[in-house]
Amino acid sequence: MRGVDYYELLGVGSDATSVEIKSAYRTLARSMHPDVGGSDGSFRLLREAYETLNDPVRRASYDSSRRRPLETGTAATRQRRPGSTKRAGRDFGEDPDYVPRMPRVRLDDLTWWDSVDPTARVQYVPVLGPDRMPTMALVGAWSLLLLAGVAVELNALLMATWLGLLISSGVVIVVLLRRHIGAHREHRMFTAEFGTQRIFGLPDIQHERGQLLTAEMCAKYLIRLPGVRVFHGLAQPDSMFEDVHHAVLCGRRLVLVESKSWLPGHYTTDEHGSLWRNGHPFRGGVTRLNEGVASFQALLPEVEVRGAVLIYPSRAGEVTTVEHRDEQVVPMTPAQFVKDIGEWLAQDPVTVDRDVFTAVLDQLVD
Repeated sequence: MRGVDYYELLGVGSDATSVEIKSAYRTLARSMHPDVGGSDGSFRLLREAYETLNDPVRRASYDSSRRRPLETGTAATRQRRPGSTKRAGRDFGEDPDYVPRMPRVRLDDLTWWDSVDPTARVQYVPVLGPDRMPTMALVGAWSLLLLAGVAVELNALLMATWLGLLISSGVVIVVLLRRHIGAHREHRMFTAEFGTQRIFGLPDIQHERGQLLTAEMCAKYLIRLPGVRVFHGLAQPDSMFEDVHHAVLCGRRLVLVESKSWLPGHYTTDEHGSLWRNGHPFRGGVTRLNEGVASFQALLPEVEVRGAVLIYPSRAGEVTTVEHRDEQVVPMTPAQFVKDIGEWLAQDPVTVDRDVFTAVLDQLVD
C-alpha cells in the first residue's frame, strides 16, 4: 500500500530476521485482529506486510522498490541548480507538505445517530426553585380553604383554627411564589446568555491543523445531541495556559480531547496508560491528557470524565487504534471518536447541568 512502510508498520528494522518479523506480527495481530476490535483494513495491511517480508523473494523485490524512490530523489538533488529548495523524496518521518483532511464518517455506522431527536427540548438541571404545578396546586387548595370558611358558619374555636390555617398556608404560598418567580427569572437569564450557544472558544489552528478538524467534526456530528456543549482551549484548574485542546460536555459526562498529528501506524495503550505504536513504546510525541483528566475529576467529582487522543496522520498512511471502553484515556481515530464518544454521550442526550457547565466554562482560556 502506497505511503505505508512495511518495516515501520511491524516496528522492525530493515535488517530484521524472519524470527523477529514473525514475533512482531504475532504481537500486533493480537490487538489488530477484527475479533478484538481492530479494523479489517488495518489487519489486512498488517498481514500483507508480514507475508511480504516473510517471503525472501517478495522481500527482496519490496526492498528494491523501497530504495528506488530514495535513490531517485538523491540523484535529483545532485542535479538541481544551486539554491533550489525542493526536497528529495523520503520514506520516513513527517511530511511538512502533507495536509490531513476531515475523516469520512458513515452515518450508517453510528448506532446512536437515528436514536437522537436533534429538536428535542433541553432539560436544565438542577431545578432552581419549586415546580410550577405543585405551587399552583397549593394556591388552589388555599383558595378552597378561604371559600369554605366564608361559606360555612363557624363557631369561635373553628374560626380561630380556620384563620390560623389560612394565614400560615398563605405565608408558605407567598414564600413559594417568590422563590418560583426568582428561579424563573434566573433560568431566563441563563438561557438568554447560553441557551442558543453550543460552542465556546476557538481552536488553536496556528499550531495544529488537527484541532481545526476536530472542531469541525464536533460541530458536524456531536452537536446533533441537544445537550452537547463544546469547548475549545481549556486550562486545568490552577493553570492559566491552554492544557486541553477540546472538551465535549453532555449532562454529567465530559470528554477531554487532544488533537495530534503523528506518524501513521497502530496505536494502543498499556495498563499504565502509556502510548505504544506498532507494538513499541511511542517516542514520537507526548500527551498531558492523563493529567488533565485527573484534574477535572478532582474539580467535578460527580461527573464521568474521559480522555481521547485523536490522531491524524502526519504523512500519507493509515492510523489505526483499538477500542478500549474500560480505559479513561485512549488513542482514537477521528471516526472512532465520533462513533464511540457519540454513543457514550447519547445515553443522556438532552440534559444541561448548569453547575457543571459553568465550572467547565470557567476553565476556558480567553
